[in-house]
Amino acid sequence: MKVIICGAGQVGFHIAKYLAAEQNDVTVIDQSEELIRKISDTLEVKGIIGFGSHPDVLQQAGAEEADMLIAVTFADEVNMTACQVAHSLFNVPTKIARIRSQTYLQPEWAGLFGREKLPIDVVISPEMEVARAVARRLRAPGAFDMIPFADDMVKILGLRCNEDCPVINTPLRQLHQLFPDLNISILGMIRNDKPVYPKGEDPMLAGDLVYLAVSSDQVDRAMSAFGHEDPEARRIVIFGGGNIALFLAEEINNNFPGVTTRLIESDPERARFVAQKLPKKSVVLCGDVLDPELLEEANVANAEAVVALTNDDETNILSSLLAKRYGCPRALTLVNKSTYTSLVSELGVDVVISPRMTTVSTILQHVRRGRIRAVHSLSEGFGEVLEAEALETAPIVGKAIKDIAMPPGVVFGAILRDEKVVMPRANTVIEANDRIVVFAGSEQIKKVEKMFAVRLEYF
Repeated sequence: MKVIICGAGQVGFHIAKYLAAEQNDVTVIDQSEELIRKISDTLEVKGIIGFGSHPDVLQQAGAEEADMLIAVTFADEVNMTACQVAHSLFNVPTKIARIRSQTYLQPEWAGLFGREKLPIDVVISPEMEVARAVARRLRAPGAFDMIPFADDMVKILGLRCNEDCPVINTPLRQLHQLFPDLNISILGMIRNDKPVYPKGEDPMLAGDLVYLAVSSDQVDRAMSAFGHEDPEARRIVIFGGGNIALFLAEEINNNFPGVTTRLIESDPERARFVAQKLPKKSVVLCGDVLDPELLEEANVANAEAVVALTNDDETNILSSLLAKRYGCPRALTLVNKSTYTSLVSELGVDVVISPRMTTVSTILQHVRRGRIRAVHSLSEGFGEVLEAEALETAPIVGKAIKDIAMPPGVVFGAILRDEKVVMPRANTVIEANDRIVVFAGSEQIKKVEKMFAVRLEYF
């Protein structure tokens, strides 16, 4: 597949990294000579210096033969224009644009994006995606990640095995004996920052980060089995008043009954704006999130969770640690720099939020081939969880899982069949129209796509 990426920032770099690793033909455009030099030296991609919205630059990038254009520059208008030019002059089939300004995304302007107007096939709002991801984590206290699949009937949970976890040192095959009525599948683990694709005899160890699939109606039981019985937060303090923080506060007010929020924003004008947007039950304070007196005024010591969402990684990390020192049991921290991720967890931050990984996951959903309905990237290069539909002529249909030549690092996590969740076992036979939630290590994703590809005779 030939893909043009406009923008060589963090999101553009990581999308290019994913696609180039899978032997796609990738060209990256950016006006920054430094960013293009970095991406060309690091990845097997072609780099072009220029504006992704300029016709001559897109022509140089090979837009006539491109299958997809992904516009993720910092300027909404450049992203939109790049999609328009790619459509009008080069007939690029699929166009994806990152749109930050919420003015373009208001419901009353919903008709703006379409083939007859601005021909953008997929619009991505990073701020809204991140706010939704944070809200999901707030609903599962104790989990560092939670992703819905299969019409929200299956959840992927990321859980840390603490020293007091009841199932540490237990071989994975024994989990079903210990909890016969618990529908879970272990997908993979991260141990000492390295991926582990466990087999039945392998145990979970203290400090492991475990990803598992569970039926949505059994999330609480699964978390209890791993020693996480934290109550859902009723008092939440948000550090920062940017778009992500505002969207999160609105999400909590609209969908978390009985939960109160306090928000701290350093800029007086922005604080007034946020206060006008939120209902009166939400308290907005103006000041420095590192100010001890302000933290006391926000009653951080009695909050069940703080969410640090300022524009500065260091401020987010320090304010989270300060809140925990005051007595807040749980801190969710937005971190843009990947080099900080493992360090932050060791310092005591409970959940690290990566805007880049959230955006990358959203884009990959539209890049994956075969009958892929949803995609989510796990950790940094650990792998992906995909929801794929097994059509009648897919090569795996009619086979028991034990008879499928499953590549190492690929695990079937759950099956949605006739609106019911089936947890796959060795003798489970894949049926036509099954929607399968499957984990794939980074090197195996192409093989998974082929497993769900439709043979030519289907057409």
